[in-house]
Amino acid sequence: MRNIYINYCKNSDIAGGTLELLKAGDLKDLVRSDMRVSLKPNMVTAKHPSLGATTHSEVAEGIIIYLKELGVNKIEIIESAWIGDSTKRAYKACGYDILSKKYGVPLHDLKDDKIKKVKSGEFNIEICERALETDFLINIPVLKAHCQTRFTCNLKNLKGCISDSEKRKFHTLGLHKPIAYLNAAVKTHYCVVDGICGDLSFEEGGTPVERNMLICGADPVLVDSYCCELIGWRADEIGYLKIAREIGVGEYYNENTPVIEINKENKIKPATINKKYIERLAAYISEDSACSACYSSLVYALHRSKKLSGQEKIHIGQGKKGKTGKLGCGNCASGFDSFIPGCPPKSVDIVKFLGEL
Repeated sequence: MRNIYINYCKNSDIAGGTLELLKAGDLKDLVRSDMRVSLKPNMVTAKHPSLGATTHSEVAEGIIIYLKELGVNKIEIIESAWIGDSTKRAYKACGYDILSKKYGVPLHDLKDDKIKKVKSGEFNIEICERALETDFLINIPVLKAHCQTRFTCNLKNLKGCISDSEKRKFHTLGLHKPIAYLNAAVKTHYCVVDGICGDLSFEEGGTPVERNMLICGADPVLVDSYCCELIGWRADEIGYLKIAREIGVGEYYNENTPVIEINKENKIKPATINKKYIERLAAYISEDSACSACYSSLVYALHRSKKLSGQEKIHIGQGKKGKTGKLGCGNCASGFDSFIPGCPPKSVDIVKFLGEL
């Protein structure tokens, strides 16, 4: 049975805390010095990690230091921001450009990468070649909530390894099943979860919750099933986790899973997602195959809105193309009487739109 390792580190030394965690863990037993190792952070949008959406560059730094101590020299960082945002801008906003120069580790924008179609189950998925051809993939997601899938961590973070057109397609397919089969096609060899201050309401950040946790392990399903419980969800409530387990991607955490904790004196009182609040915001949305960037912008704008009582439902998503109605959000809903343009529209524009209704 695989172990889960946790370090309750101090926010002032995330790189040191990551290094300390890895020395306590089992990565050294899995990676070889001759391997090409790819680090896959969550650079979903160009926002500083303190806002709770993106992976701290210090976590990647701790991993790089540890790998170099093991004699690994072929290290790279790979990522693709969500639709409508720039990976290169996200790397810079999060300090990865500085990290790259300091350690001589290249940054790859997978939006520019070659694509290979891979059959996984019933799906033919457009996957970036670097994610497929690496010898060892280390997934370094942020532990946070997601407006559509409730929770995002290791498994959903691999969406950054597919083409933008495939990201749109995943939303038309309902996200959960294709995410599970993507993880069958792209193997995560090790996970290092950034649980420093993930947002427990929105995947694009803005309402971070301090936890000061770093978590690692070799089984992404095991780690994700443990992490989702930390913010108030059962593993079977996360559709892609349930499917991933069923198709053999990994196993669930259970009471017999060894959990090794270090620096427990730094442990912060757990915080969980406010499920009812997110469901209340979602009640004002009529969604059909909406991309994450678009849907998240709308949910965050509703969160910012000062008056929701009496608010008519706002229509959003690829399934709204060619349809009509009163209120729409995004270019897909351009046939509605009033709509906010954009692909995706900006939260600030949606807030202004709502205020003018």
